Amino acid sequence: MKNYDLKQEQTLVIVKPDGVQRDLVGEVIKRYEQCGLKLVGLKMVIPTKDMALKHYSIDPEWAIKSGTKTFESYKAKGLPLPGKDPVEFAEGIRRKLPDFMSSGPVVSMVWQGMGAVSIVRKITGSTEPLTSLPGTIRGDYTIDSYTAADTDSRAVRNIIHSSGSVDEANKEIAIWFDKKEILSYRLVSEEIIYDVNLDGILE
Repeated sequence: MKNYDLKQEQTLVIVKPDGVQRDLVGEVIKRYEQCGLKLVGLKMVIPTKDMALKHYSIDPEWAIKSGTKTFESYKAKGLPLPGKDPVEFAEGIRRKLPDFMSSGPVVSMVWQGMGAVSIVRKITGSTEPLTSLPGTIRGDYTIDSYTAADTDSRAVRNIIHSSGSVDEANKEIAIWFDKKEILSYRLVSEEIIYDVNLDGILE
């Protein structure tokens, strides 16, 4: 199989407390399995607030990205902005996220495969469930929105966290998993997905 190592990108997925409580863990796993990704790490934990804060502090630009995304969503809907400064607003969100993430069990997973980060993000849907497309996990299984979350002064309940880039994935995986907890093995289906000539199908 040519360039096998280049086809083994890894990404982190966390089924958040709301996804676990709504019995969506199996559905989440099924979606990623069916597209051809391989599950190489899996565990259920109740995160501490410190662990959750560490997770949300990995990206130094998280506040500007998150705040800007929220402000743009408000503008697109013709709603008044939730504050004056998107960074200040996002930092307020960051203070709420550890409470949400540590409120109950989560299922953390490492998925592996060609373009794993982008594929998982596509299947998961956009951060705000209200604007996630039908067919995505967030678009199909939850109805929350930035507006509803802000009105209630809480984090958005959007079922899943997924890494935003390869660099972010590597850093996040190191928080949630020891190296020995990530398995290396082959799936029969990988021969169909990655093998150049599909050698060996015919007898």
